[in-house]
Amino acid sequence: MLRIRLQRRGRKKRPIHHIVVADSRKPRDGRIIEDLGRFDNITPKNQLELNRDRALYWLKQGAQPSDTVRSIFKNQGIMYEMHLIRWGKSDEEIEAALTEWRENREEKEEKVPTRKERQKALLEAEEREFQKQLKKKAEEAAREKAKQEALAAAEEEEKAEKETEEAEAADEEEAEQEEPQQEAEASEEQEEAEAREEAESEEQEEAATDEAAEEEEAEVSSDEEAEEEAAEEQEQEDEEAGEEKEEATAETASEGQTSTDMLAKEAISHIENTPLDELEGFVTDEEDRVTVRRAWDDKHDEEE
Repeated sequence: MLRIRLQRRGRKKRPIHHIVVADSRKPRDGRIIEDLGRFDNITPKNQLELNRDRALYWLKQGAQPSDTVRSIFKNQGIMYEMHLIRWGKSDEEIEAALTEWRENREEKEEKVPTRKERQKALLEAEEREFQKQLKKKAEEAAREKAKQEALAAAEEEEKAEKETEEAEAADEEEAEQEEPQQEAEASEEQEEAEAREEAESEEQEEAATDEAAEEEEAEVSSDEEAEEEAAEEQEQEDEEAGEEKEEATAETASEGQTSTDMLAKEAISHIENTPLDELEGFVTDEEDRVTVRRAWDDKHDEEE
């Protein structure tokens, strides 16, 4: 059986294939019947030299092409032309069909990218995918960073609120501790103010008494004898008045009168001139005048 196949020629690592017609029983590089052309698949464009008429002739004679040669013939339209011949088409019909086939083939070849173009497109697609992954990673990192910053801000805010609450609690506790102290200080200041007021009142009373005495002395200064007599009479009257006053005070105290019912000076005089056993209940818890309290304490100290 006749075969149309490729026969290797050329040198090492640079082969050139011959398209030959040979007996299928012969070895690949053995004796051939006819050489139909050359096929160089090393160059980028796969250069081809082929005797088209002789290839059709041997196909008509029943020669069977190998798979590689069949693919070459198919790309050159030889197999399509042989098919039309077997259908009994005329030469004009075959030529018209081949012309249409070549136009379609050229259009497809224009649309089909070359290996270099395919490699470039692949690299561009890989670069776009790489940039897309980088962008995605950057966005994820930015979201994670924003999340961490939000958590840190929340922790700082919570810490600040806790510190504020602790400071407010400390201020409240300090204020609670200061209130009794302030109240005690205010009470002491009030007592001191009352003592000052009482002392000033006593000084005013003493000054008024001194002025009255001076006026009385001035009235009797014209006559020494009259003055002496008046003084003696005044002293007697004062003594009697004092005794009466003391008696009245004692009677009043004996009747249940307390220090709060008297002036501070009268209460002090009564305390000083009355025995301690007769003063029971005279100074009550309601007495808040410092001078009276002091006279009362001094009276107890003397008796003890």
